[in-house]
Amino acid sequence: MIARVRAGDPEAYAVLVRTHTGIALRAATALGAGADAEDVVQQAFVKAYCALGRFRDGMAFKPWLLAIVANETRNTVRRAARQRTLADREAALVKAEPLIPESADPAVATLEAERRAALLAALEKLSEEHRLVVTYRYLLEMDEPETAQALGWPRGTVKSRLNRALRKLARLLPDFQPREGGEEHE
Repeated sequence: MIARVRAGDPEAYAVLVRTHTGIALRAATALGAGADAEDVVQQAFVKAYCALGRFRDGMAFKPWLLAIVANETRNTVRRAARQRTLADREAALVKAEPLIPESADPAVATLEAERRAALLAALEKLSEEHRLVVTYRYLLEMDEPETAQALGWPRGTVKSRLNRALRKLARLLPDFQPREGGEEHE
């Protein structure tokens, strides 16, 4: 697909954008872009397109793109020189979620929303590195090699920072334990 985009095929680029827009929006939102998430993602796709000449063949596109999204989010947040409130992030993250809740039961849906809010509040208390690794690994459901590639860290660094971040989250949220695939259980 990348070869087709490099060759100038506009439909191939449109397919890449359609395929990766959802996860890019979730990444930008989870990393603090808030209401600017769509602008961040659009700018990230422009930068990715311009940088395709530097994209190494054989690498996965998604982690490479998400690294650009993370950098663009960081730049946007710094440029704006303002902190997003937890309520803004929660509202934006809810918008990034499917409109149909996983549970039709209002009590379960409310509990899920409360858990999400508690998790976001706890994530705010982590360092940026710990917040990034947890976001990529669990909220964006990336596997370890993809997380390492997206963050530009060795796999051992991903493992150690994830371990430390999860221990901190366990202290902040004793009843919340992530499973593989980003789901949680109590």
